[in-house]
Amino acid sequence: MKQFKIDDVAKETGLTKRTIRYYEEIGLIKPPERSEKGTRLYTEEDIERLKKVIAAREVLGFSLQELQQFLTLKETIEAHHRDYRNATDKEQKQQELKEIAAGVREQIDMLEQKMKKMLEWKKELKQLHEKIQAILEEQ
Repeated sequence: MKQFKIDDVAKETGLTKRTIRYYEEIGLIKPPERSEKGTRLYTEEDIERLKKVIAAREVLGFSLQELQQFLTLKETIEAHHRDYRNATDKEQKQQELKEIAAGVREQIDMLEQKMKKMLEWKKELKQLHEKIQAILEEQ
């Protein structure tokens, strides 16, 4: 498995080394392995996760707290999926699925709110653009 130093990860993601370390500190990415000299060694998976964090932050407008909630929910779902087949208590399975479903619904609702706000902004910008075009055409 190929490993990357923080400088390489920074170049690949466009993040600063400080930001990468901060994301590690707040739990957006797991702490990477370290070399014998203590150098952080990241994997392709770490880089892909950082790219998803960047996309969620930039494109979807997620706050860092929202990102943490989303990633925690995703990890919970993945862990539940692994453990689901081995669990014998049907009621416990059902309860866990209900909790996961509620978390997913919460994420969907949050995205819908963000999309609604984005559409409102878009509408305002279009109206402003139309006004500017009308003024330009009058001249």
